[in-house]
Amino acid sequence: MARVMNFNPGPAALPLAALQRAQADLLDYEGSGMSIIEHSHRGKVYAAVHNEAIELIRELLRVSDDYHVMFLQGGASQQFAMVPMNLLGDGQSADYVITGSWSKKALSEGKAVGTVRVAASSEKDGKFPRIVADSELDLDPKAAYVHITTNNTIAGTQWHRIPDTKGVPLIADMSSDIMSRPLDVSRFGLIYAGAQKNLGPSGVTVVIARKDLVEAGRKDIPKIFQYRTQAGDNSLYNTPPTFGICLLRNVLSVLKDRGGLEKVEVENKKKAEMIYGAIDARPDTYRCPVDKASRSLMNVVFNLTTPELEAEFIAEAQKKGMYGLKGHRSVGGIRASIYNAAERSWIEQLVDFMNQFKKGA
Repeated sequence: MARVMNFNPGPAALPLAALQRAQADLLDYEGSGMSIIEHSHRGKVYAAVHNEAIELIRELLRVSDDYHVMFLQGGASQQFAMVPMNLLGDGQSADYVITGSWSKKALSEGKAVGTVRVAASSEKDGKFPRIVADSELDLDPKAAYVHITTNNTIAGTQWHRIPDTKGVPLIADMSSDIMSRPLDVSRFGLIYAGAQKNLGPSGVTVVIARKDLVEAGRKDIPKIFQYRTQAGDNSLYNTPPTFGICLLRNVLSVLKDRGGLEKVEVENKKKAEMIYGAIDARPDTYRCPVDKASRSLMNVVFNLTTPELEAEFIAEAQKKGMYGLKGHRSVGGIRASIYNAAERSWIEQLVDFMNQFKKGA
């Protein structure tokens, strides 16, 4: 089978080794005579997979025992609501830093639950060309938490620093850049991430939450939405997406085998530099709408001189086996999502194509 070069933004490419392992797990898991999908989520066979996945997250991100690691469902969009439902108490307010469409959606869900405020925004003329500077942050020292989105898949921007929230718990949506680089988890109160970009398939959401925040969370909401419920039952309060977690385990094992996140980060920087270099080398053909200091290492966005030329670029690239390069419907243009599983050879072929496209025309 010939695999294409997959630049989709999510669900996205997964490591071939993780998929091949899942292929075997699907039919007969480790000689058990049944698929991992068929095993009880409360049985010993699945429990070993579940716990291994949690331990791999702890190992790769160096998560201390001060934090719970949970597998939930509903994607990041459910976390937009669960975070304020759990952490925003009566009489409290929360700060949101707006750097893209997803942080705006998180803000909207926060408003539906309680009192929230915009602590800073990089929006300009309906677009988000950069990450806000520290000097722009207007943080409330009494806020219940500060919420950021670390990587913006639509705008193509990324936080390359962790903002100092002066002791206020920092909440981060890391759906599109978790496990792409080393991380000081101790700087965060809670991290959440939909799995379908760097971690595994859609349907699994990873939540890493400080234990004291979980225990102090509200109790006047349904148990299924309380972090303490999920943490107390090791994410087994209800039936989890067992095969998705198994595949996530496989992906994390690949990252460990590659030497951990320090080496993953080096490779990700190299891949991004190659594409941005091709963009900057031909300003008459390509333009990146993102400030250089805010450029994402996961989602490289750029434009050609006309929408018609962009459509031709996408069509010609697909003929060469490159899929998923069309920009988000809200902004158009081109977007190359180059998560951990995007192979260096794909980026080399994309850059070669970019260098030759309409050259001399």
